[in-house]
Amino acid sequence: MLETAETGILAFLNGGASLLTSRMSPKKKNSKSSKTSEILIPEKLYFRIGEVARLCRLPAYVLRFWETEFPQLKPVKSSTGQRMYRKRDVESVVRIKRLLYEEGYTIAGARQHLRDEGKTDKTQVALPFPTNSPNDLRHLRQGLKEILTILSPRR
Repeated sequence: MLETAETGILAFLNGGASLLTSRMSPKKKNSKSSKTSEILIPEKLYFRIGEVARLCRLPAYVLRFWETEFPQLKPVKSSTGQRMYRKRDVESVVRIKRLLYEEGYTIAGARQHLRDEGKTDKTQVALPFPTNSPNDLRHLRQGLKEILTILSPRR
């Protein structure tokens, strides 16, 4: 047991978990470690497809397929053709994964859900402006006229 813990710590310190996961049994579908809510996205401007795949625990080909299925997922491409995901793209991947894998949506259903979700976010709530009475407006107009006479050149 101590050897496995040391191997896991060394793998973590070296930035990879390949040694640790190769000795562990496969994860159960209902285990907490497969939940997307545990995914922590580092503060970076861009992520390569391999980094996103590792963060989200998905194969890269799934991400490439999702790009064709979900219009919200549009990573930019670098001058070398490498897909560069922004933080919002990674957040979209996490959201899509949660809808498909945890909530049981189909791809078409998840696409529609995200589309509907985007529509509701764009509706703007009207600001509660105070209603002005005619007396308030007259007072405001008089104040503006006084400012105008102060600012206008004298003849």
